[in-house]
Amino acid sequence: MSIHRRVAAATAVLALAGGAAVPPASADPQPTLGQAWTPNQDGYGMVRPAKVFNGGDPTGMIWDISWSSWGGERAEGTGTSYWEAPGAAVAESVSRPATIVAYNLGTCDGQLMYQAAKWYFPGEGESFDPRGHYNICTGDYVDAD
Repeated sequence: MSIHRRVAAATAVLALAGGAAVPPASADPQPTLGQAWTPNQDGYGMVRPAKVFNGGDPTGMIWDISWSSWGGERAEGTGTSYWEAPGAAVAESVSRPATIVAYNLGTCDGQLMYQAAKWYFPGEGESFDPRGHYNICTGDYVDAD
């Protein structure tokens, strides 16, 4: 059998078998939401986490997150978090619908990840402001965007 016939036969067998089980080389890995940088955190280092917790007081948690986008320059989702009214104590915070935004997509420790995330409360008149966030790769606070 000539080499051309062997290649054609092998191609036909692969086509009938559904091709190779290996994903195509162009498959991109999904970014994670940063990585945990301190104990007691939740959701960091995960793809599309349903809950994010900074590990401190309850206002640093958002849960029941439904992501409307993921993988682009910015990811957005909605969930519930504790809103603290201006001048109120943390103990007086109340649960409200919140919008979470993950941004600053890049590589950290060899992993593709969103290196910043913030949530805000549109129902309380708030809007997204990328300035002033934790670098969720290193845990350092960043004043500027």
